[in-house]
Amino acid sequence: MDSFDKSILANLQHDADISVRDLGARVGLSHTPCWRRVRNLIETGLIRKRVSLLDPEKLDLNVNVFVNVSLRLHQENALNRFEGSVQSIPEVVECYSVSGENDFLLRIVVPTVSAYEVLLKETLVHLPEVGNLTSTFALRQVKYTTELPL
Repeated sequence: MDSFDKSILANLQHDADISVRDLGARVGLSHTPCWRRVRNLIETGLIRKRVSLLDPEKLDLNVNVFVNVSLRLHQENALNRFEGSVQSIPEVVECYSVSGENDFLLRIVVPTVSAYEVLLKETLVHLPEVGNLTSTFALRQVKYTTELPL
């Protein structure tokens, strides 16, 4: 990956809808070489997909909850069962396997605190192998970006 590729990636992170012609002009390449590089970045997996970022407030999804999860068992099949089960919960927008006291960190997005309470009681406490859940509510988002530092 050279400086052209990094510049292409930086520009696409900022605006995935940019035309190849405009992208090429920004990074200093003509249309065809720029198109080839973008195709190569997709084929090699550096670009996984292009998405639209939605405004959670306009969708009334104003509550972010960070949930630390500790499992009862720490065997591979228990970890796999838990990981598989969170895949089907749309409110769980991120799930990380973490080191330290807890096993997983979830980021959950819901419209209200009471909606989280329902999710907690009806779904989260029933996930496979869950031993302990600790919820932390975000008061305000100070920084959020999907752009990776290149």
